[in-house]
Amino acid sequence: MAWLGRTATLLLLVAVLLASASSPTAAAAGQGETVIRLKHSDDGYSYNHTLAHILVEYASAVYTSDLTSLFLWTCPRCKGHTKGFEVIEIIVDVENCLQAFVGVAPDPRSIIIAFRGTQQHSVSNWIEDLFWKQLDVAYPGMPDAMVHHGFYTAYYNTTMRYEILKSIKWARKTYGNLPINVVGHSMGGALASFCALDLSVTFGSKEVELMTFGQPRIGNPAFAVYFGGQVPRTIRVTHQNDIVPHLPPYYYYLGEWTYHHFAREVWLHESIDGNVITRNETLCDDSGEDPTCSRSVYGMSVADHLEYYGVTLHADSRGTCQFVIGAANSVYSYIREVDGSIILSRYPEEPETLESM
Repeated sequence: MAWLGRTATLLLLVAVLLASASSPTAAAAGQGETVIRLKHSDDGYSYNHTLAHILVEYASAVYTSDLTSLFLWTCPRCKGHTKGFEVIEIIVDVENCLQAFVGVAPDPRSIIIAFRGTQQHSVSNWIEDLFWKQLDVAYPGMPDAMVHHGFYTAYYNTTMRYEILKSIKWARKTYGNLPINVVGHSMGGALASFCALDLSVTFGSKEVELMTFGQPRIGNPAFAVYFGGQVPRTIRVTHQNDIVPHLPPYYYYLGEWTYHHFAREVWLHESIDGNVITRNETLCDDSGEDPTCSRSVYGMSVADHLEYYGVTLHADSRGTCQFVIGAANSVYSYIREVDGSIILSRYPEEPETLESM
């Protein structure tokens, strides 16, 4: 297929660029044994293996294009550790090919917000685009913090932000002041990050936790430092040789003019000793660019990007932004179209401004 040829060419380009982008200290670490480095942020927050296995299932479920089964939580991906989840709202931004849902989970008892990543058939084109994304937007209120406008506007300048904030307000009014977990994979991880930052400023940093899977870099070093202070309860999971966490490229010698990951990374990788394969979950340092974690390899794998913890993370339909709404429309309570987006929700539309939330 044509896209396979493009992908092969792209991976060759990755090898060349990443070789020049990596720090000289980014040599491969010894991988003959399990390495678990327990490092905590100032408030004592740390990686929770069990929670990660739960949240990755929400990051997978949000790729479901059958909105009826997703809303009812009966889809094939709506099983396992997420039993009993209640969807409050699904937002599908058709024009920008974005999808997210908000709901309430029984375990952990919290509000869950999940963002969909790039559709599978367009992953290679999206990865190629990541190479050329420039730091071209100053993050409001934070001197020297720069981000890419595409990531920034996909959350702040679309229907997503308004609907998510409104759903959280309704959920907290209905279920109590539950903590908030934000998740996303790939491009969805970038959106989840901006959402978590937004919510931490709004509700307080101790109310919001973020976990992303295979997300790209979204801002420069100044932004990474600011983000770490505002959203300390953050885990950014990477997998083996996943290509996306290596993009846009990090050039250590460019200072504030390069992209830079925020902490804290957890690197999933396998080590082989004879016939024994050990699956490691390495907790990385608080720099965001630990040279002994995913940066110790030249990530060039699309396959590693599409699976985390053995869970599939890509679209279940071939179309770019296809979705299906079944006949049982009464289950949604309310369906509406807003600025080219389809909204399915359990509560009626209430005219409100963001400033009042």
